[in-house]
Amino acid sequence: MPIHHSLWRVGAQPARLVEASLPSEALLEDMIVAAPDILSRQWMMIGRQEDTGFSGRIDLLALAPDGTLILIELKRGKTPREVVAQALDYATWAEGLQAQDLNRIYARFSKGGSLDDAFAARFGQKLDPDTLNQNHQIVIVASELDAASERIVGYLNRRDIPINVLCFQVFETDAGQLLSRAWLLDPIETQVAASSSSASGEKEPWNGEFYASFGHDGERDWEDARRYGFISAGGGSWYTGTLKLLKDGDLVWVKAPGYGFVGVGRARGSSVPASDFTVTDEAGVERPALEVMKGHYRSVADDPERCEYFVPMEWLATRPLSQAVNETGMFGNQNTVCAPRTPKWRHTVERLKELFPGWDKGV
Repeated sequence: MPIHHSLWRVGAQPARLVEASLPSEALLEDMIVAAPDILSRQWMMIGRQEDTGFSGRIDLLALAPDGTLILIELKRGKTPREVVAQALDYATWAEGLQAQDLNRIYARFSKGGSLDDAFAARFGQKLDPDTLNQNHQIVIVASELDAASERIVGYLNRRDIPINVLCFQVFETDAGQLLSRAWLLDPIETQVAASSSSASGEKEPWNGEFYASFGHDGERDWEDARRYGFISAGGGSWYTGTLKLLKDGDLVWVKAPGYGFVGVGRARGSSVPASDFTVTDEAGVERPALEVMKGHYRSVADDPERCEYFVPMEWLATRPLSQAVNETGMFGNQNTVCAPRTPKWRHTVERLKELFPGWDKGV
């Protein structure tokens, strides 16, 4: 279904704003580079007008917090279906980019900057060259999507090819032009599709068991999670959106980045914001989590975008951080939750089941 907005000036006599168009794709590109939030609050721009060597230039390149490479193709007007084919062609180029290639791309984009330094400043964590560009997403930005393109994008997503379309419109006002935008698909769906794939293309049926990343740091504490029974994430939809994958009864293997695997349990509900999450305190009384855990959760509790979201967990087996399991070759991912479909995940789970007695409690 085509995405189309109408805007109205509020007043006793509402006036519909006149739709307009941008004078050039270059202006749209400039706007996105200046304000990447137009696309996502969680992406970092790293490249612009890069020559793919395939008779074309990719308009923009970005990175997600897990090192996923985002390929962005812009069209000021309606996108013909050939644009989808062009974007897929660019993806075959991007698939072969190594860490040193992306460092050179960022150096050109930033006029000599360091990708490692910029990534750490943007996301608060070190860039892991082993996970850089292990996955990628394709994003087409256009003012209108034709029916053929919509069918093709839908088909590819149903087969776990991470591609999405952002449709924008421009409106005239006395104060200047306004831009609105909307995604064809929920960006979390595309994020999940990207996180479930592998750079080698090796895929196999999902084993039904989830991976979760619990960021033990100055903002959240693994011992709290063990004591009160939860996993959580915050700081934006990229981090919190994948928590929605979990439903009551799902088996989840939890890894603390920088430490290793620390627990396995079953989700006992869906994700809820910190303000709605309750825990049972040491006296056996159910209380709001914000009263029991007085850390950073309180400072952003009223911000629906940045607040912490919690999933209640029934732990089957856990370990303190000092005993975390971190063996060479084990699966890892910066997404909060994913459903991996790679041989590495199967091998990891088989090993974890040897190391976490009680994982099958109640099975």
